[in-house]
Amino acid sequence: MDINVSDVLVTTPDGKKKALGDYKERVLLIVNVASRCGFTKQYEGLQSLQDEYGKQGLTVLGFPCNDFGGQEPGELEEIKTFCKTTYNATFELFAKVHAKGNTTEPYTTLTKTEPKGDVAWNFEKFLINKQGKVIGRFKSDIEPNSSELKSAIEQALTN
Repeated sequence: MDINVSDVLVTTPDGKKKALGDYKERVLLIVNVASRCGFTKQYEGLQSLQDEYGKQGLTVLGFPCNDFGGQEPGELEEIKTFCKTTYNATFELFAKVHAKGNTTEPYTTLTKTEPKGDVAWNFEKFLINKQGKVIGRFKSDIEPNSSELKSAIEQALTN
């Protein structure tokens, strides 16, 4: 998985471009999120990860995506309000993306990592080390508080 995302430009909520490299020396957990999915409760776990590991160098980045069953139809302000009021989730959310088919960044780059291919569903997670390299890809059913994901985050934070 020798893909570096530092030069990848993503779109902020206000329509500006931001390089993932701006998060230099941070471990990133990039997740395609949706408000009407069976995995939506993972917002709470993602916020817990941000709270638990944020001071150590983790940043959770959410990318709303409506590619899977139309489960994220809302506008970004609606999505942010839903996340805050329902799950007290305040981690950073970006403009909506496409994670399959005709993808948009960061997924155009992320889906080139092993195992290659489109994101399969909402809440698939990509772990990026402090140097901007993709070091893990976790399917939707891997809960944020799973030992598998937390161990990978802890290891990335120490390297």
